[in-house]
Amino acid sequence: MKELSFIVLPEQAKMRLDLLLAEYAACNNLGLSRTNIQKLIAAGNVFLDSRPANKPHQKVKSAEEVKVMLPEKEKAQILPERISLEVIYEDDDLALINKQPGLVVHPAPGNREHTLVNALLSRFAQLSDINKNRPGIVHRLDKETSGLLVIAKNNPSHLKLARQFAEHSIQRKYVAIVSGRVEFDEDVIEAPIGRHPSKRKSMSVSFLENTRYAKTHYRTLKRSADFSFLELRPFTGRTHQLRVHLAFLGHPILGDAKYGRDKIFPRMALHAQEIGFIHPSTGKFMHFSSPIPREFQDFIKKNF
Repeated sequence: MKELSFIVLPEQAKMRLDLLLAEYAACNNLGLSRTNIQKLIAAGNVFLDSRPANKPHQKVKSAEEVKVMLPEKEKAQILPERISLEVIYEDDDLALINKQPGLVVHPAPGNREHTLVNALLSRFAQLSDINKNRPGIVHRLDKETSGLLVIAKNNPSHLKLARQFAEHSIQRKYVAIVSGRVEFDEDVIEAPIGRHPSKRKSMSVSFLENTRYAKTHYRTLKRSADFSFLELRPFTGRTHQLRVHLAFLGHPILGDAKYGRDKIFPRMALHAQEIGFIHPSTGKFMHFSSPIPREFQDFIKKNF
């Protein structure tokens, strides 16, 4: 167990304990989220002048000694696997993967093998472990979606990237081929998304309670009588957002077995083509793009 300690400065007096610790963790690159800190406090691992502090909202006093006991992190029983990965960028803090379709991002009950995480453990010596069951994973793509995915190599980078996703400041662009001829050249879909009332593994647009605001901008790149090729920019990041919004619009993504109807495309025709974000260490804006997959190009050439 690792021990950390510091003295509360006069200007920090009367701060909430959890906020003080979050500030200390950020300044010292400890990679602890506010949730992690609150769990440490609840577990009795935080002390003020040697007295256990078990309330996150407790106010600290000037010159108090804050001591934090950090338990050793448990490692998930996930085995590395040599799975081919296309790494388009890498530095000490992060990596960019161009994920192939058909690859699940992280293990889940009943599916502990053959995932992107298994491949990452084989490819990289160090990954963030904010979530021990999803090392390196800051965000995800559905199994059949291809394209760009950011991987965090350490916890401070993970938290800074995750904050950008939470604040919707990450710039993302997808392309998709959908069923039917989309009417407008461009438009914004603003429709709340929640769990489907009867299909618990599916999402749906709903205006009832327990839904979350969701917004997607689309631009029509090409049209034919039966299909449309779209550029998609999600402003929010709800589960299955693009798939649900397009199905709600009456133009489901080709090959989407959950929200669509046809089977004329070899897999789900959704590709994460571009991503832009602020680098967690340098503070510089970075932008990456991925070529449109060959199967998209072939289908467009044949059907548009």
